[in-house]
Amino acid sequence: MTTILITGAAGVVGTGLRRQFANDGLRLRLLDRIPVPDLAAHEETIVGDSGDPAVLREALKGVSAIVHLAGCTTDAAIEEQVEGNVLGVFRLFEAARDAGVARVVFASSHHTVGYYPRQRRIGTDVLLRPDSRYGLTKAFGEQTGAMFADKYGLRVLCIRIGFVADQPADRRRLSIWSSWRDLAQLVRIGLTHAQLRYAVVYGVSANTRGFFDNQAAFRLGYRPQDDAEQFAAEVLSTVPPEDTTLVGTHAMGGWGANNEYVGDVARIQEW
Repeated sequence: MTTILITGAAGVVGTGLRRQFANDGLRLRLLDRIPVPDLAAHEETIVGDSGDPAVLREALKGVSAIVHLAGCTTDAAIEEQVEGNVLGVFRLFEAARDAGVARVVFASSHHTVGYYPRQRRIGTDVLLRPDSRYGLTKAFGEQTGAMFADKYGLRVLCIRIGFVADQPADRRRLSIWSSWRDLAQLVRIGLTHAQLRYAVVYGVSANTRGFFDNQAAFRLGYRPQDDAEQFAAEVLSTVPPEDTTLVGTHAMGGWGANNEYVGDVARIQEW
């Protein structure tokens, strides 16, 4: 049975993917700083820090691929970002190379391009416009994956996750939402696609109001099944209107764009 390592497996995304992979015939090794509860027969857990090389060496024994979800997930101070999303990511890729792991699926974020105005529709070939320290260090992770694919031959898929949940939470998330089954489909592509070398895709469903042109994912065979529009009437009738004086109301990144922003919100339209 093929063994896949999921880092950060106790988190929201890890928990959701575990449900989706329950019948995939995979053995899941679940790594987190805290014990992962409610293990199924095909799952095992390791408690430890994915940024610790010794922990990684043990966790990667017999593993064929990694789904890397661990790291700093807030716009914390740069020191925490660097530890989780820079040093931690580099150590993960180094450990994968040393262990002979063939594939890494890296959980990136739409916050790498969060300062693009919402009226734009962008693919993955645009210049990066990170909206936060979080988005900045996730961009580093994407570039780390590119280097390891070119230099060492790993097969790497970077998924810029929007907002994955049972349903979107507000107006902006109607554009960046992913259903669990659509995100799982993308992860499976990263784990199995024969021609994949390195690619960046958006982790979003086929949203009518979407910001992103996901042709890079479609070329790999991604066929999203869901659209946030089914929730639009409920969201628009129950969630208060956005504050138009905030830059995050005009930028794709929302809260990430708002944090510490200085000056006229119109500045994000300049390039």
